[in-house]
Amino acid sequence: MAMSTNSGSGPVAEINITPLIDVMLVLLVIFMITAPLVQHNIKIDLPQPNPNSKPDETTPKTLFIHADGTMTWDNLPISNIELQAQFATIGAKSIDQQPQVHIKATDDTQYNYLAEVMAEAKRYNVQKIGFEK
Repeated sequence: MAMSTNSGSGPVAEINITPLIDVMLVLLVIFMITAPLVQHNIKIDLPQPNPNSKPDETTPKTLFIHADGTMTWDNLPISNIELQAQFATIGAKSIDQQPQVHIKATDDTQYNYLAEVMAEAKRYNVQKIGFEK
């Protein structure tokens, strides 16, 4: 049986990974011991609901803008003049009484249709506007 001892050639280019594994295991044990000790409780004063206040009775209004520029208000077709009348009615109320207006649009709706609606809402002082996908 011939056995090669690699005595005649140069230095061995293999990494001894045993010390690396030992260090990694020690770090793992330290982490497992100290991690539960780091957790601590934080006291937070959360606001409590006022039982005397009544919930918001205004339901959100949904405006859907189609790709061709036509619009529906709560699933009913609406023209630009009717939309302006709706915005005028909403804008006449105080900010806390205004219902939310949710604006939806298709993916292929041109931006100018959306910009015109937002300009009209601003013109009539509609404050609560949201966007839906």
